[in-house]
Amino acid sequence: MDKLLSGRRVLVVEDEMLVLLMIEDMLADLGCESIIAAASINRALASIDAQFFDLAMLDMNLNGDSTYSVADALAARGIPFVFSTGYSGHHMRDGYSDRPVLKKPSV
Repeated sequence: MDKLLSGRRVLVVEDEMLVLLMIEDMLADLGCESIIAAASINRALASIDAQFFDLAMLDMNLNGDSTYSVADALAARGIPFVFSTGYSGHHMRDGYSDRPVLKKPSV
């Protein structure tokens, strides 16, 4: 029986190592073929330019910087993505209010 994400390539943009490890484990359990992690906006953008992804998960805030530039690059390539955040009150930029937002676990 195929798993939900069998064979998919996923970009995870996350700067908290413990959260990243939990996300990687979850995605592997769901059958992902490849999970590429990026802990900075520059690394995420370079990964998007260099590789193909089926989907992505973006922390909304990397060390105080918004990941909207990463979201813009993904949207331009038609790659679906979700945001994740550890903050209870989040405000989405125009154009992204319809995107799913996952609440990150506390570590």
